[in-house]
Amino acid sequence: MSEYAQTNLQLYRQLAAKGYPDDTIGVVADAYEFGLRLFPGTYRGSGKPFLAHLVGTASVLASLCTRTPVVATGLLHAAYTHGEFGNGWRGMSLAKRAEVRRAVGEEVEDLIARYTQLRWDRLTIPEIRARLDTMKAIDRDVLLVRLANELEDHLDLGILYLADRERRREYMQADLPAAIEMAERLGVPSLAKSLAETFKEVASAHIPAGLYRGHAESFRVPFASHRLRFRVALTHLIARRPWR
Repeated sequence: MSEYAQTNLQLYRQLAAKGYPDDTIGVVADAYEFGLRLFPGTYRGSGKPFLAHLVGTASVLASLCTRTPVVATGLLHAAYTHGEFGNGWRGMSLAKRAEVRRAVGEEVEDLIARYTQLRWDRLTIPEIRARLDTMKAIDRDVLLVRLANELEDHLDLGILYLADRERRREYMQADLPAAIEMAERLGVPSLAKSLAETFKEVASAHIPAGLYRGHAESFRVPFASHRLRFRVALTHLIARRPWR
């Protein structure tokens, strides 16, 4: 079972126990409140509430006593890839970035943007590992958020509920040992240990077939009263129209 926070209240208590000052806990609370607006009805492919994943990622970072902006980034790292800004489009834009800056400040927004731009797959992981020692401090912070995200994704056997569970497990075994090494080189051996133990558990674990889900990625469950706004639908229709 995960030892990390999964709710905002658990996270606040963890931060207080770690000695974070009240005003910095308030910064993390502001990030959570903004997250409430960005991720309504959103779930991981396992069925886990998306906000629980975000809180868990922030909790991993808090357990390492990272700087407050890094913890807040953990809470909002998926803002541009999965957040709902009202227009139905994913990805970064000047308008979205301005909105995030107003909510959580320039430093956190910059970290989130850098996280979004960090390609993380089996082709790029070796390159990231190779240049780790020459990374700027801010890029090392972004990489730390990425590693915290990987740990949170695999806790409680999370990837084994997904439709592509075996592909995920193979990727974990073939490519993510590099994450353990990178955690060590970032100076966080406790994170490296947690990654190694969690990957080992996932490698041999089994869950009942009846718990398998049809989703391989995060998804939304719209509220029963939800209606797509005409302006948003029209914008998407125009964008898909083939122009000659």
